[in-house]
Amino acid sequence: MNLRAIGCNVGSAPVELRERLAFDADKLARALAELTARYGAEAAVLGTCNRVELYLARPEVGAPVHSPLVAEYLSELHGVPAADIYPHLYEHADDAAVRHLFRVVSGLDSVVVGEDQIAGQVKDAFDVAQRAGATGPLLNVLFPAAARTSKRVRSETGLAQGQSSVASAAVGFLKEVFDRFTDKTVLVIGAGEMGRLTLTHIQEFRPAAVLVTNRSPERAAGLAAECGGAALPWEQLDDGLTRADIVISTTGAPEPIVSRRRYDEKVRPRRGRRKLVVFDLAVPRDFDPRIDDGDRVSVFNVDDLNRVRDQQLAERRRHVAPAEQVVAEEVAAFLTDWNRRKDGPVIGALTEEVGRIREAVLAPLLAKLNGKLTAADKAQIEAAFRLYQNKLLHGPIAALQEASREGHGPGLREALMRLFGLK
Repeated sequence: MNLRAIGCNVGSAPVELRERLAFDADKLARALAELTARYGAEAAVLGTCNRVELYLARPEVGAPVHSPLVAEYLSELHGVPAADIYPHLYEHADDAAVRHLFRVVSGLDSVVVGEDQIAGQVKDAFDVAQRAGATGPLLNVLFPAAARTSKRVRSETGLAQGQSSVASAAVGFLKEVFDRFTDKTVLVIGAGEMGRLTLTHIQEFRPAAVLVTNRSPERAAGLAAECGGAALPWEQLDDGLTRADIVISTTGAPEPIVSRRRYDEKVRPRRGRRKLVVFDLAVPRDFDPRIDDGDRVSVFNVDDLNRVRDQQLAERRRHVAPAEQVVAEEVAAFLTDWNRRKDGPVIGALTEEVGRIREAVLAPLLAKLNGKLTAADKAQIEAAFRLYQNKLLHGPIAALQEASREGHGPGLREALMRLFGLK
C-alpha cells in the first residue's frame, strides 16, 4: 500500500511546538505542491488545534516517505530546527495508517473523546488536497472511507452523545473556576465555527453580557445577533479586554494578537484587582502565555483540557469499545476492497494470458481432429481445457489474495507479472 500517516498531536508535542508547525492557507498550498513534486506522493495535510498530520501515499514500487524526511521538510517550511520536530513525530504505516485516520475522524484519538468537529476538519483537509491536485488513487478512496466510518460510529454507538467539542470542554473548564456566570462579561474573539460553538455552550450559563469581536465587523455582528450579544469593533479590543471577566479566543491569526507588552501597557492598569480568565483555543495561540501572572490573570490553552476531560466524558467512555469495533470492521473492509482493486488487474491479465495460451494450444488440436469429433466431443475437450486452466490459476490467485491480506501483495504481484510476462 505504501501509505504513511506522520505527525504530532496534543499527546506527543506541546502547544509551543504545534503552533510553530501550524499551516496557514499559503503554507498549506505550498506544502501540497511541494510534497507531491518532491516525493512523488499523494498528499493531504490535517491541521487542527490538537494535531498536525501529513498523509502520504506513494506507488508500491517506491520507497516510503519516513518521519526523518517529514521532519526535514517541516523544518524547511516553518523555519523550526528538525531536531526540535523529529522527537515529537509519530509514524503509522499502511494498515496502521488507515486505522489511525479512521480513529481520528471518529473522535477516538481526540483530547475530547467523541469530538464532533474533527469529522468536518478531516473532510476539509481532503477537499483542499483534492482541489490542489495532490490526491490520487489511494487517498481518493481512503478519505471517503474514513467519512463513512465516522458516520457509522456516530449513528451506531453513543460516542457522540452530549457535548463533545473542544469548545464545550473549554466551557466545562471555566465552570471549575467560577461558581456562577450571571454577573460575568464574556468576550469571544473570533467569529468562526469555534467561536459559534463556544457561544452556544456559554449561553446555557446566562452570562450578564456577551461581546463578540472579529476583524470582519459583519461576521462579529452576525454572531453577536445569534446569541443576543453585542458586537465590539476590532479596534476596541483593549476596551473589551478591560470589561471582560472571561475571554474565549478562537482566531486563526498566525501570531499572538495580544502580546505581553500590549496587555501590560493598555489593559492591566485599567482592570484593577478584577480576575480575568483567558481560554486560548487558537493554535497558534492568540495570547502571550506570559500574561498569566498566577494571581489575577489566568491563561489556559487547549492542552489544559487534558485535566478536565476525564470528568466530562466518563459516561461516554463506555461507548469507546463499540466505536473501536466499528473502526476495526471498516478498516478490514477498506483493506479488502483496496487489495481487490490492486489484485484485480493482475488477476485479469493473468487469466487473459493463460486463456490465450489455452486457445493457442486447443485450436490446432481441434483443427487436426476436425471431422473425427462430434459436437459433444468438442464441448467436452474445451471444458476440460478450461477446467485445467482454472485449476492451474487457482493456486497463484489464492496465494496472491492471501499475500495481499497479510500485506505482502506487491512482491507477489510483481513476481506473477514477471513469470507470465504480463504488462
